[in-house]
Amino acid sequence: MKIAIEAQRIFREKKHGMDFVALETIRQLQIIDTENEYFIFVKPGKDKCLESTKNFHIIELACPTYILWEQIALPCAISKIKPDLLHCTSNTAPLFCNVPLVLTLHDIIFLELRQQKSKSLYQNLGWYYRRFVVPPVLNKCEKIITVSKFECNRIKEALKLPNNKITYIYNGFGNHFYNRAETKEITKKYLPDDQYLFFLGNTDPKKNTRGTLIAYSQYVAKSKKALPLLIADLNEAAIDAILNEAGFQEIKPMLRYPGYITNADLPSIYSGAKIFLYTSFRESFGIPLLEAMACGTPVITSNTSAMPEIAGEGALFADPFVPESISELILKLEEDHVLYEQMLKNGLNRVQQFSWSKTAKETLSLYHSIYKS
Repeated sequence: MKIAIEAQRIFREKKHGMDFVALETIRQLQIIDTENEYFIFVKPGKDKCLESTKNFHIIELACPTYILWEQIALPCAISKIKPDLLHCTSNTAPLFCNVPLVLTLHDIIFLELRQQKSKSLYQNLGWYYRRFVVPPVLNKCEKIITVSKFECNRIKEALKLPNNKITYIYNGFGNHFYNRAETKEITKKYLPDDQYLFFLGNTDPKKNTRGTLIAYSQYVAKSKKALPLLIADLNEAAIDAILNEAGFQEIKPMLRYPGYITNADLPSIYSGAKIFLYTSFRESFGIPLLEAMACGTPVITSNTSAMPEIAGEGALFADPFVPESISELILKLEEDHVLYEQMLKNGLNRVQQFSWSKTAKETLSLYHSIYKS
């Protein structure tokens, strides 16, 4: 079987969730499948994180924009190779491509009412592009993969898809995510403090950055030993805008905002954190939940969407629409040492149910089912 996989952005230096899902799945496929022939299509980038092997061919396609790459460059390359199937890994796919199509549709947030409009032009353009491309592409798919039972049911209900059209395959987490006893050499690159809370926030409205900062301000006001908050993926201008609009600029000295944190450094960042906050309004999976738990860090996450399904007994759950719900759990973990140790153990137990190897095996099984049909 000849299998083509679109992994356009995995060579970029600043990777995010969907990039790692594609990258780690492909890496595991390289380990477990020595029989089928793969063609991995990527956009040129500085991080050559994947290498060709005997039956895996890494093909770099240069094109100026994401849309042109996907709608023109990729279909042209596919027409020359003539694979038995094409797997597009990041929500969208070519509108015209005459091979059986598998699409990983991580979520349909782009079809839902937004809590607020993003201030990022890139995120807004991507939102409109997905709204335009995804509905017609779904009709062309042999199979749709999503990443949680919650999202599978949500997509079927919203788009009226038959049960046999879509399935879910859980994500995993990297083997390098485990508790690091010595973290200061890495953490000092991002903040001077020995102890801190950690929040992965950005300008995407679903991340609930404003609500989480409000919750943090409430925690600071009540805690007897308030810890600083490390915020990844958010610059000072974005933070100032939130603080000024919400009216609590006084907490800014307690915030640490180094920008992007490399994936290689994240295990030490998680391990050094007292608590990890993953308080989004909505997530289709939530890989950082697993990463933090694997590093032995108690997690506070949201009681919405797929987060309870993925975190299970490994996290405490807050209402992301009520900042007080978040701040109270931070204080509870800070003051209740028995609960703190129990949540640490619960997290370590929970992550044993997930791995990229399992993700790859289930993906390969799906490829075979399409090819045989």
